[in-house]
Amino acid sequence: MISTRSTNQTMPGFWRYALRNFRVGIAFIILFALLAITVSLNERFFTPPVITSTANQSMTLVFAGMAQTTVVITGGIDLSVGPIISLSNSLASAIFSETDSALSIIGVVVIVLAVAALAGLVNGLIVVYGRLQPIIVTLATASIYSGIALFLRPQPGGYVPDIYGDLLTRRVAQILPESLFGEEPAGIAAFFQSLFNFIPASVILLIVVVLIVWIPFRRSQLGMWVYAIGSNEGAAYMSGVNVKLAKVSAYALGGFFAGIGGLFLTAQTLSGDATTGTVFTLQSIAVVVLGGTSLFGGSGGVAGTIAGAIALRLIPTILFFARVNPLQQPLWEGVVILLAVAAGASRIFTVRSRLDTMR
Repeated sequence: MISTRSTNQTMPGFWRYALRNFRVGIAFIILFALLAITVSLNERFFTPPVITSTANQSMTLVFAGMAQTTVVITGGIDLSVGPIISLSNSLASAIFSETDSALSIIGVVVIVLAVAALAGLVNGLIVVYGRLQPIIVTLATASIYSGIALFLRPQPGGYVPDIYGDLLTRRVAQILPESLFGEEPAGIAAFFQSLFNFIPASVILLIVVVLIVWIPFRRSQLGMWVYAIGSNEGAAYMSGVNVKLAKVSAYALGGFFAGIGGLFLTAQTLSGDATTGTVFTLQSIAVVVLGGTSLFGGSGGVAGTIAGAIALRLIPTILFFARVNPLQQPLWEGVVILLAVAAGASRIFTVRSRLDTMR
């Protein structure tokens, strides 16, 4: 039997957590609602090919949203996310070697990620030391990065190894050697083969990036500084936070995430296109808002952004199976985002109303 005292000690903590993550919770509620609608329209949704296709179609936007999130948390905004994705895609398709060796592929990945992080670093340095508005700086650098991408890839094309595309876009069971499970798997081997047949490799990539990059950053002193700056830059500075280092690091990390998005887009399309990433700039802002990250900075994270990106990618699928005119897709995307923002802001309006009554 649980005592009243124990319940009273537990509930306040639960409600604090719920209120703190209110807008993120709204993003997941919207995602689950859209998933339910999708399943009702498409009975084959929970089959390995459809799950893999959905994950692959969402993943570039997920990484674009993660790139935007790191910058928005500081209270800024990055309009160069899409062009950095295009630059990464164009650069990868230009320098991939036809040898298809593992060392060559790893070398290309490292170079592309370094260039993307450098692009984000340049954004941060100009914003911090030039003391300019992020929206103006990144609007200018977006044109520069788009120009470099066009220089590298004037026409769509280029060479991308098939093995590179398979590693990132197929299912885990299709990547692992068949000998791992045996000729006629049974028992535990059969269970794992079935399980891996449902897991897209793109999801494994996302989990690895979150565990190795985002979580260590979020829990580090640097990550806490980034959130502190977004909450109140003046107070953070007076508290001893290295504002310049934190801001520059956030922009560099944003470029790094955009580079991962460009590399995944390269694996998905097996080609390069200097204009293909442009669409992800505004969409990355949309999924950040949909995911519950405040555009004023200081709150949010990638969990809500991931949910928002997948939700946004489910809308065209729902409209397709519902036989809605494709030209109406932007309308319904806007409606979903507006409803999410309104739901997330409802708590703010409630608190403000309470404050008004106390005056």
